[in-house]
Amino acid sequence: MAITAERIVQVLPARLAGQVEISRCRRLTAGASADTWRVQATLDGQPQDWILRLDAGAEDLGMAPGKTWEARAQQAAGEAGCPVARVVTILSGQEGLGEGYLMEALPGESLPPVLLKDDRYRPARDGFCQQAAQALAAIHRTPPAVLDGLPVQDALTQVEQLYAMHQDYGEALPVFSLVYGWLKANAPECASPALVHGDFRLGNFLITDNGLQGVLDWELTHLGDPMEDLGWLCVNAWRFGRRHLPVAGIDSREALYLAYQAATGITVDPLHARYWELLGTFKWGVICQYQAYSYLRGHVPSLERAAIGRRVAETEYDMLTCLQDLTELNYAP
Repeated sequence: MAITAERIVQVLPARLAGQVEISRCRRLTAGASADTWRVQATLDGQPQDWILRLDAGAEDLGMAPGKTWEARAQQAAGEAGCPVARVVTILSGQEGLGEGYLMEALPGESLPPVLLKDDRYRPARDGFCQQAAQALAAIHRTPPAVLDGLPVQDALTQVEQLYAMHQDYGEALPVFSLVYGWLKANAPECASPALVHGDFRLGNFLITDNGLQGVLDWELTHLGDPMEDLGWLCVNAWRFGRRHLPVAGIDSREALYLAYQAATGITVDPLHARYWELLGTFKWGVICQYQAYSYLRGHVPSLERAAIGRRVAETEYDMLTCLQDLTELNYAP
């Protein structure tokens, strides 16, 4: 059943304690895999500004644990000190809206071109590595026991899953096969899985001129290697043309690693993080294929997905660049 504003207004108040009056409910344009709504209301006479995230009902990438786990991970990370929106209620799917959750809206900008170019955000850019590292430290110290049952995805598990998806698309792309073989042969072990955000990048942060206000979009969260989040943040696709500044087009890898060490007391092995940067690029390449084929196979009639699919060739170049760097640096697991 298609979700409408009228349906949300009808169903949502019953999930909340107190007198709820919804004055406005509108679907947001952001997000290719979640159905996201802005809900403005009063609760016992007090104004409320909420974000409702629902399962979009589209073909799933196969790596997302579901909206309930997304909400629980966000809550747990927040309790550990990560800046996140407070979760108001979790929807099980029995209410008639599907699986999802309601959270408080946070202030801030999330569009990378604005964050990278607007002078208002210069102070935020100057402090970005430190604040990102502090957020990651909070995520990675979240006790895994409070998320018992959240899937563990180590490097080898992801490499095999992603390559199986790639093969399903039926395209002969030798770079993917080359990188798959190298990633499989050199996969690091993950002795102590920690909470991983899974999509920690510019575009999934809310930032004001005072800096990082919230970490968004926990839909790829899992337990795994903390270095995954550091590597993903440095994937070239999130630099927006600033290849010389690997961390989100803002700063150097070294600055991020030192800030993470200061926040956690853990010394980052640069080659370990760079392995995850290559795996992240490989993952983004498969995601680009997934987006394209979800459109081409008629599963999701989205021009956004078709456009993302055109970026597969970019990821091939980026994979070869990463692989060359790791080879020259004599990487060994």
